[in-house]
Order: sequence, then C-alpha cells, then structure tokens
Amino acid sequence: MEFSGVVSAPLDEVFAWHGLPGAMTRLTPPWQPVRVGAESDSLRDGTAELVLPGGLKWAAAHESAGYRPPHQFVDRLATPGLSAVLHWRHTHRFEADGPGRTVLTDRVETPVPAAVLRSMFAYRHRQLAADLAAQRRYWHEPLTVAVTGAGGLVGTALTALLTTGGHRVVRLVRRTARTPDERTWRPEDPAADLLAGVDAVVHLAGASVAGRFDERHRRAVRDSRIGPTRKLAELAARTPDGPGVFVSASAVGFYGPERGDEVLTEDSERGDGFLADVVEEWEAAAEPASTAGIRVVRVRTGLVLSPRGGVLRLQRPLFAAGLGGPLGTGGQWMPWIGLDDLTDVYLRAVTDRALDGVVNATGPEPVRNAEYTRTLGQVLHRPAVLAVPSFGPRLLLGREGARELAFADQRVRPGRLLDAGHEFRHRRLGDALAHVLGATTGSDARPTVGEPV
Repeated sequence: MEFSGVVSAPLDEVFAWHGLPGAMTRLTPPWQPVRVGAESDSLRDGTAELVLPGGLKWAAAHESAGYRPPHQFVDRLATPGLSAVLHWRHTHRFEADGPGRTVLTDRVETPVPAAVLRSMFAYRHRQLAADLAAQRRYWHEPLTVAVTGAGGLVGTALTALLTTGGHRVVRLVRRTARTPDERTWRPEDPAADLLAGVDAVVHLAGASVAGRFDERHRRAVRDSRIGPTRKLAELAARTPDGPGVFVSASAVGFYGPERGDEVLTEDSERGDGFLADVVEEWEAAAEPASTAGIRVVRVRTGLVLSPRGGVLRLQRPLFAAGLGGPLGTGGQWMPWIGLDDLTDVYLRAVTDRALDGVVNATGPEPVRNAEYTRTLGQVLHRPAVLAVPSFGPRLLLGREGARELAFADQRVRPGRLLDAGHEFRHRRLGDALAHVLGATTGSDARPTVGEPV
C-alpha cells in the first residue's frame, strides 16, 4: 500500500530533515499510545526505537541496500519475537515535483489494513509540511538553546522542533547530566556556568497547576515558578557569554477566572485570584534578565490541546465513550491553542528579535465551553450532551480550584501575534482537534500539504 503527499520544500531539504534529531518525535502521531525511545543516528543503517504499551519495543532498522539519498531510505521491523508475527517494511520515497516541491510516498509492506494507517500518514505529511514552513518563517542561524522542562508535554515537542530546525538544545535537568547536551540544574542554586555559551533560554519548568487547591498544592505551584525563574534570570544577567534572549512560560491565569465577554489582550489589567497573583510574580521574576539588556518574552499560554497531556488527555476517553458534555452552563470562554501552534510561538520568541514582553499564546478564535465540547464530540463522532454538574469539579478540585480551572471564563485574544502577522497552523478549533486526534483522512491522490490548515 502507498500513501502520498506533496510538500512545498526542495527535495534535498525534505530528505535531510528526516535524518535530523527530533524528526521521529515530530512525526509520531499524538493519539497513538507510543513514544520515541531512541532515534536512529543514520538513515543508512541505524536503528530507531518506539516504546509501545507494556514496555514492548518496536525496533525500526534501516536497510543500507535501500539507502539512496536524496530519493529513498528503508526501515523494517526488527524486534525479536514481534517481527516473527508481524511483517513491516517501510520505504520512504522522495521525488522533486518542480521547483521547491517534493512528492513524499510512503510504501508499506504489512498485513495491517490501509484504513488503520491512513490517518497516521496523513498526519505525518501535514506535520512535516507545517514544520518546514514554520522553520522557514522563523529561520535563524544555528543557536544553542537551553531548555528547562524539556521532558514535559511542551518541552518534548519544542526541543524536537528546534533540533529539526538545526539548533542545538541543551536540556537543563535536575538529575546528574548523562550526555553532552544535558546540564545539571539546581533551581534554587544554579551553577555559575550553567548558561555559559548559551544563546537563548526557554524556561518551561513548573509544577502542574491541575489539582486540588489546598495549601500544599498552592505552595508547589508558586515555589516551582517564582524562585527558580528569578534565579535563572539573575544567572542569565551575570553570564558574560550567556543568552541574548530569555523566554519564560506564563499563563492566561493572569487575567483572573471571571472576565465574561471582555476581550482580553496583553494590555488588559490583571484579574484576581490565586493564579493571577502567581502569574504576576512569575512574570516579574524574569525582570533581572530584562534589566541586564536581555530580550525577555513571557508566553501567556492558554489550554494546550494534545491527547498526550493537559485537559484533552483527560477528556478524550470520556468523550470517546459518549460520556462527554459541557461543564456547568457551558457559557465560559476557553482560550485554547494547539500544541504545534504553541511550539511555533516559542520558536518565534527565540528567533524573532522584534518580539518581546508579554505574548498571549492562544488560538485566534476562542470558543465557549459548550462549543468546545460539541466540536470535540463531532471530531470523535460521539454525542456530547451529558452536562457535568458544577458540584463535580468542586469535589475534585475544591471550590477555588474549580473556579480557577474548570469554570475559568477568559476570552483571550493573541493581539501581539496577530498584529505581527503571525501564521497559525490551526485557526479553528475543529481543525486543531482533528489534527491531534487523527480524525482527518489521508488519500492516495497526492494532496498538496505544503501549507498549514
């Protein structure tokens, strides 16, 4: 069976991209229950590894006989035991289709039905095209980027986007560093040379906000953000060969949970509540870097859509079973953003010298909760009419947690990005959900996928 698509990028560039660190991560569909265990160091004869449920490994061994750059490489399933019961041989073909266009053809020899694989290859082709387009828009000579929280939902996607764009990522980890691209980071007392030779810092680390808002949880949320951010910003400020840009995660919680129909931009006043207090201090903690002349970008993030984490990870099984529905009245505004659009914002924050200060990282078309749940049900082809009564989230999160999270009402507009002509991969909620949930269908008719949806 074959699956084809056309990417708006030159043949050599498309072929070479597949051999870069992070390529396999970027191409792995988020709805599949697998993760990348190891990437191949060679398309000629290396071996990549996927980790399946239960710890089962899928080893994809590249065949040197099928390596014909820039037109083809081949991998086959080589896991002992598994390969004895399941045949899989995947030929990746690349052909020029006029100036700046490449035809991708994935030929798969396997007993797995084409209907099972079609959405996966459609996703891969769209993802590749959109990634190459974003990397062209925000091109920069290779940078060394230090990232905290690199193993989280956003960090995993972002580091792969950076490395496939030719940048070097240095992961700041809290354990002992194991590779040359890791450095041990002590959040409350970072080493003096932690940021030496680093061009940019992306600070994503912080305890999850989700949870019951008791004193212990509030302390973890606050302490994992404010102090570490200040220490890292101070270190950046005093590192002679350190970063020229400091990008820090932030949150739309700054605006408070009850703003109704008010359109919230980066110039809007802060709201009230615990998260507004935390975000204000969190953003202020990066000020030492700004004072030192470092460009600082604070990314106020909305609800990130991915079945690998966040609210969608919790909702997907319920909605797939037909048990989903609006929260309470469903009238509250939800400032969503697709995971790939968020990583594009971070990529732009690192590379675009004109971008600084606060940036709202949300989709350009926020929706009310009722529309969100209806759209999610439509994407999954399930009814979404079982309204969740207000007391449900209050039991799980407490009254304050339910107010700040489940029933937060924030109509956030990404004003600075829109004013800067930012191109979103997915402007509409339905498109974003369909992409990350594999709800769109592929085709054997070579669709052009060089432009984002």
